[in-house]
Amino acid sequence: MNLIIDAHQDLAYNILSFGRDYSRSVHQTRQIEASHPVPGLAYQSLLGWSQYNQGKVALVFGTLFAAPARAEKELHPNLQVYNTPAEANQVYWNQLNFYHQLTQEKPSVFRLITTKADLQSHFRDWENQPADPQPEDYLPVGIVPTMEGAEGIIDFDELPLWWENGLRSIGLAWAGNQFCGGTHEPGPLTDLGRELLGEMAQTGFILDLSHMDEPAALECLDTFPGQIIASHSNVASLVKGYSSNRLLSDQVINQLIERDGVIGVVPLNAFLNWEWRADGGREAISLRLLAEQIDHLCQVAGNCDHVGIGSDFDGGYGVEHVPREIDNIADLQKLIPFLQELGYGEDDIAKIYSGNFLRILNAILPE
Repeated sequence: MNLIIDAHQDLAYNILSFGRDYSRSVHQTRQIEASHPVPGLAYQSLLGWSQYNQGKVALVFGTLFAAPARAEKELHPNLQVYNTPAEANQVYWNQLNFYHQLTQEKPSVFRLITTKADLQSHFRDWENQPADPQPEDYLPVGIVPTMEGAEGIIDFDELPLWWENGLRSIGLAWAGNQFCGGTHEPGPLTDLGRELLGEMAQTGFILDLSHMDEPAALECLDTFPGQIIASHSNVASLVKGYSSNRLLSDQVINQLIERDGVIGVVPLNAFLNWEWRADGGREAISLRLLAEQIDHLCQVAGNCDHVGIGSDFDGGYGVEHVPREIDNIADLQKLIPFLQELGYGEDDIAKIYSGNFLRILNAILPE
């Protein structure tokens, strides 16, 4: 099995909003939540420490994420929401501090990765893990903090402090905000957004285009001098019935590849077939469609250097919303036979599963 880097998981949001404990196995979490339902949580988890290890998921980009209150149909206890940028700033700092607390209190389960030395040491541990790990062989999952939606940044002078505290990647939008348009709320890059991009580049942050409206993303691709990715976004043109501004157009994909970016594909049924419910539900959706997303990106690029995985597991959806082959995150390994059928060899798959995002991290992390 190949080691996996997953470029998008809302760990802090789920733990702080719903009390999920990812040191448990996914099956324990499901049993607990079945007997004690959590308000506002209507899907079964895909994540657990056992499953990270069984599936060789060595590292995840752990988000700082809060939803604007206007996007929430109803508020639930402890939900991470905000009404103002100042409130977003507080929520995001709480989440970043939480990642430090989590990795200090459960160092056998999670490990904060903020430097190149951390990354290299962490991957040496995982490369030496037995092929079929038993509980005594389980290793901590690495977390690289990333910000989804930059509304929590209210003072650009604070950016070096975010960096000092381990934040390494920033996506300007989730919904639209003062920096640019976002999902369901279109709009271009604003002057404030341009100023933020300049400060981000100076500090060294990765720019994540996921959720950005296309005109804003295209301007970023033309002007942002630093490293760019799309951590969790699929190819819009391949998705049957798709109608939104969330996924990537061919133009954005081509320019992202030209900029040596990496796109993390998402195994969410709606991002594989917008009409999946009407077309037979979960049982009608296969990981073959995810492999076809990957193949398309590789064909456009002419190589396998620009695609990875950004599962977004537990990011507002669970086992009910993923292809039929997936019960939990360990099942990302079941994608391999579909890639092999499409002609991808061992070296290609290693790049897709971890090598490409590993290259990005090695390029931007401090020593």
